Amino acid sequence: MESVALNSAAGRWIMIPAIMASTMAFIDGTALNVVLPSLQHALDASAAALFWVLNAYLLMLASLILIGGALGDRLGRKRVFIAGIIVFIIGCACCGFSATAGQLIAFRALQGIGGAFMIPGSLSLISATINEDERGKAVGTWSAATTFVTMAGPLLGGWLADAGLWRYIFFINVPLGLAALWILWQHVKENRDEEDVEGPIDYPGAVYIAVGLASLTYGFLTMPTAGWQHPKVFLTVLAGIILLIAFIGRESRIPYPMMSLHLFRNRVFLGANLLCFFLYAGLNGAMLFLSLNLVQVQGYTQLQSGFTFLPFSLMMILFSRTMGALADKYGPRLFLTAGPVIAGVGMLLMSTIKETRGFADYFTTYFPGIMIFGAGMAITVSPLTAAVMGSVGKQLAGTASGVNNAVTRIATVFSTAIFGGLAVLFFSTYTQHAISDLGLSAADQQQVLQQATALGDARVPAGIALQDQVAGIYKAAFISTYGNVLKICGVLGIVAGLLAFIFLKNNGDSDKNYSQ
Repeated sequence: MESVALNSAAGRWIMIPAIMASTMAFIDGTALNVVLPSLQHALDASAAALFWVLNAYLLMLASLILIGGALGDRLGRKRVFIAGIIVFIIGCACCGFSATAGQLIAFRALQGIGGAFMIPGSLSLISATINEDERGKAVGTWSAATTFVTMAGPLLGGWLADAGLWRYIFFINVPLGLAALWILWQHVKENRDEEDVEGPIDYPGAVYIAVGLASLTYGFLTMPTAGWQHPKVFLTVLAGIILLIAFIGRESRIPYPMMSLHLFRNRVFLGANLLCFFLYAGLNGAMLFLSLNLVQVQGYTQLQSGFTFLPFSLMMILFSRTMGALADKYGPRLFLTAGPVIAGVGMLLMSTIKETRGFADYFTTYFPGIMIFGAGMAITVSPLTAAVMGSVGKQLAGTASGVNNAVTRIATVFSTAIFGGLAVLFFSTYTQHAISDLGLSAADQQQVLQQATALGDARVPAGIALQDQVAGIYKAAFISTYGNVLKICGVLGIVAGLLAFIFLKNNGDSDKNYSQ
């Protein structure tokens, strides 16, 4: 397999579609949270449907991303990359034309399938075809582009949503994808590993984890309205647990697993991934409910909501590289203990905010918490990547990266499902208690409570007396729900820091007991 220098024409052509693919994936992810209020209102989606819009994509991505990388090694990285882009942009176009929440959920799953083959392809082509002495520059260019998109995504999403054009979050990816396909077809040669590719691809493992995660997600999102004892809740949660146990059992037995569980024998690798799971579960929950709270309750426009996340992104840009260098010098343990705890404190601080006067109060309400939250994440991200990659030998670096990537997405799936279920439960409990003193009939109370599944988009049913009071209860219920979720997210961040302190090592320590 030949490498191509970055300063060659071929190297430049490889970088362009890699950056385009990352741009498509990151815009789709960072902008979507901001447009969720418009999307929910336009499609009349329940809270459960809204969370499925997020999780349908993540479920497919989490369960197939390791297979996507493996197929690229075997069948050709360019071929699999192209296939992933084609499926992804078809999914994007279909999402943009979706008329119902159910259609959007189905097409988001299609996007996830495409993303599972597209996302590994962007970096694998860079790593496999560019000379080692130029690779750092190439990855740095790719990282700079994705960081810019991470910043721009919420602003773009907010602007489009306020203009009534939230569907263009999906449509904008189509021309980008077509341009990337043309460049790949015309200017990039096929690349695959001719040697060292062993064993069959673990397709049954992908089925176990995908169906298992989907079952658990469905159960958690259905639980608040149906109750734990309802058969569809109990049976789907039980099926999910059984399938995930079967997945772990299979991965521990077969010679060529999709997820190499033997890596978790390494104490540092285990600790870093536990930290990652808890921290990113909290991060996802906080970002999601902060977006919904700002627009649906606090009166922010969606563009203003996008600006709210700008300090977070700037903290990441300004300090991540420095923190990575310091972690190389002093070891990751201090940074991975302090960073998640600081992020957790930021989330706890934001959880105390009640009703505000909107964006006019931003700098005295949300800004301090977001700055602390961003500082904690900036301290954490680069040292975490270094800890994961440094905990195993170079021959396992790619596998370790893939496993960590999957763990991050599984954490996001679980947090969306569990926080989605808890949010409806918190909202319903608050609303039921508050309306008991209004003197409404039992039938009217039932109608009011049925709106709990919409959370911040809850609308007072027609014909209900005391419309203003009920609307005020809905607003107070969501503020209370937001506070409870952010508190849990903050605690998850602090737990992540404690896990780092327990499992990780300082420089000079070693994990001599690790074996492949």
